[in-house]
This record gives sequence, structure tokens and C-alpha cells, in this order.
Amino acid sequence: MKFFTPVSIEAPRRPVSLSDTIMVLGSCFADTMGRRMAEAGFNVCVNPFGTLYNPLSIERAVQRLSNPVPFGPEDCVEMGAGAGLVCSFDHHTSFARRTPGEFLENANRSLEEASRFWKKCNLVIVTPGTAFVWYTNTPGGERAVANCLKRPGTEFTHRLLGLEETTLALQSAMRTAEGKDFIFTVSPIRHLGDGARANSLSKARLLLAVESCPGAGYFPAFEIFNDELRDYRFYSGDLVHPSAEAAGYIWERFLDSFVPESELPAIKDNEKAARRAAHRSILKD
Repeated sequence: MKFFTPVSIEAPRRPVSLSDTIMVLGSCFADTMGRRMAEAGFNVCVNPFGTLYNPLSIERAVQRLSNPVPFGPEDCVEMGAGAGLVCSFDHHTSFARRTPGEFLENANRSLEEASRFWKKCNLVIVTPGTAFVWYTNTPGGERAVANCLKRPGTEFTHRLLGLEETTLALQSAMRTAEGKDFIFTVSPIRHLGDGARANSLSKARLLLAVESCPGAGYFPAFEIFNDELRDYRFYSGDLVHPSAEAAGYIWERFLDSFVPESELPAIKDNEKAARRAAHRSILKD
């Protein structure tokens, strides 16, 4: 008797090995999977600009990694809502600091380290979360932002990218990173700010755009979550993000389908060591 519809995973164009040097970019689901990769012993750099949700910001991140022009005073933006912090429209708010100098020091240190890693990396895993993009007007014209930094909504406009725009952004990222292999996976996290239908349209744009990226691999995290785990018990309390159990299940499916079987024992040992280290740290605190 079957209780769910299994998702078939195509044999990967190339396996993912512990010998790879891997950059992970994208939504908070990319953060989750990237953290698991690090604990499993993969050589990985995860979101060096913080969490990125839309294809245009991911494209911009790849361009910056390939041509690491330092951030300057013109990039500094004062956060809203009385935060008293400074960040940029290219970063997640986790990069915010009290002064422009502190922000730039942190942002450029991360950029320098990530760009060195980028030169060596041979695999890029990209997890876009939404095709909706927020725009702000700057002296140079309208530009997409990675995060609105809690500033007033009246300063921004937002719209759903067209299929061609979405596709071109992802293809541009691949061209910029010529010589590196790509694996795409669409984030299963729901973006419900504009409603359920808008979220479905957005995910459809991403799925179709990824399908139009020749030479890239695809891992069906979105499909696994929605077909094999289609129950609210697999969501976290916000009913938007996958629960820890769901993320663990998707991670196991990734290992089983993309990682050579010969490397799985070493990965399990690395994960056990990471759990022991985390336990000791908690006890020490």
C-alpha cells in the first residue's frame, strides 16, 4: 500500500563529491542545506552576502564574486524601523552594523574571502525562492534589491519577473561563472505575501527558467516537499518553512541521489562528529 507519491530523481549530470569545492547561493533553504553540507564535511561557502531570494540578486552576487569590486560609502543604506543599523541593498540584514565603517569592513572582508573561494570552486548550487522582485529608485535609476532593509514600503515597487527575465538572469549567472558546474533546486519555502496563487505563479516561473538553463543539474527539493511530504505536520510553526524533519528527509534524498555511495560512510562520520561538537559546545556554555 502506498501512502505518498514518490518523486523520481533523474541520475545527476555529475555527482557531488567531498572533493568538490562548492558555493551555495539562494534562499534560506540554501542556508539550511548549506549548513548540512558543511557538517557533512563538504568544502562549502554558503551565501557570502547573506540570504538571497530572487534571480536578479543571485545574478548580481555571481557577478560580484567574479569581479570583486569592494563595497563603498555609496552602497551604505540606513535601515528603517528605528534599527539604528547600516546595511546595503545587496546584503541580507544579518550583515547590518552600527556604522558605515563597521558595515563596509565586514562586507568587504566577506567579499574578499568569498571571491578567493569562488576562484577555486568547481560547483555552484543555486536555490532561488521567488520570482517576485522589489525595486528601489537610485540616482542611477531603478534597481532590484536583495532586501528592503525595513525601509518604508513607499520607497519600493515590486513585481513578478516575466519568464524571459527570470531565465536570462539564471543563464547570465551561469555564463559569468563559465567553467563551473551548476545545480539548481527551487526552494520549497512558500512566499505568501501576495497570496497563494501568486506564490504558485512565482514558483512556476522559477521551474520553467531552470529548465531552460542548458548543462545545469536539477535536484527536485520543491517536488519532494510538495508530493512526498504534502502534510502540514512537515511545516514549521509558521506554516511556510519546512520543519527540521522535512529538511532532514530532503537532505537524505539529496545524498542518496547525488553523492557517490562510497562517500556516504565518511559523510555519516562527519555528521556524527559535528553533532558531538555542538553538544559539547552547549554543555560548555
